[in-house]
Amino acid sequence: MTFLLAGDIGGTKTILRLVETSDSPSLHTIYQESFHSGDFPDLVPIVQEFLVKANTPIPQKACFAIAGPIVQNTAKLTNLAWFLDTERLEEELGIPHISLINDFAAIGYGISGLEKQDLHPLQAGEFQPEAPVAIIGAGTGLGQGFLIKQGNYYQVFPSEGGHTDFAPRNEIEFQLLKYLLNKHDIQRISVERVVSGMGIVAIYQFLRDRKFATESPDIAQIVRTWEQEAGQEEKSVDPGAVIGTAALQKRDRLCEQTLQLFIEAYGAEAGNLALKLLPYGGLYIAGGIAPKILPLIQNSGFLLNFTQKGRMRPLLEEIPVHIILNSQVGLIGAALCAVRL
Repeated sequence: MTFLLAGDIGGTKTILRLVETSDSPSLHTIYQESFHSGDFPDLVPIVQEFLVKANTPIPQKACFAIAGPIVQNTAKLTNLAWFLDTERLEEELGIPHISLINDFAAIGYGISGLEKQDLHPLQAGEFQPEAPVAIIGAGTGLGQGFLIKQGNYYQVFPSEGGHTDFAPRNEIEFQLLKYLLNKHDIQRISVERVVSGMGIVAIYQFLRDRKFATESPDIAQIVRTWEQEAGQEEKSVDPGAVIGTAALQKRDRLCEQTLQLFIEAYGAEAGNLALKLLPYGGLYIAGGIAPKILPLIQNSGFLLNFTQKGRMRPLLEEIPVHIILNSQVGLIGAALCAVRL
């Protein structure tokens, strides 16, 4: 029996999970706890406190999914002043084998550990077991990646596809592009500026400023507060979540229009990724936004815009498309990655 430590390390929250594995492929969770990352100067004291509480032997292997790039087994968190190095972590924690992986790569590893109830199918398609798998996920930013079958396992490849150019397809999207270029005084707009949490707010501001619908006073106050707090690391409100909730409840026309445009752009970008990879092994929609607005994704043209690629439409209609419902898929992936160390 082998003890493994998995971690999902973010600028706000760190989640640790201790699992045990034997000859069976399944992983059994022994202990799990969440920590506020900002309360600690480094990852080491968090892990040490966690292992004391878990009251088990030191794990033989550990894998930590990091919200930031991994360079030569080191990582600097995007929103936290931590610098992590596998050699230092192994020495200070007494864990023989430690790996750092990007948090979106962890989602790639985690897909194989999901159960049927962890997924919501959007399009059945025609599954091909040897074909590539694609992942796209809107959250704080827009993550993209893919998996290639290598024997009995998949090799995971992250990408920076979210930073490719936003490609408007109709008059309102051309207006949105011009609005964002002028607002930020920049030369190009990445698709991440539209398809992400910040993209929801940007679309709302665009539709509001162009007077596509009347702004309700309660939503207006929340958005104004957020705008006034621009530049602050921690904001008191999350207007993207408020806009999404109002759209789901169909109680604000401007919010409904915002989510409609957001979902259409999301579907189109997922289709772009699918065209590049032809992922007949499945395209998985990750990130924190999709599960929260699932009814809107089902009914607001996501699949229509996903497949609306001219002569290539029949190809895209054959790709299985799933929404990942399990918010801890990255933690599952970190554990499965640790198994391979």
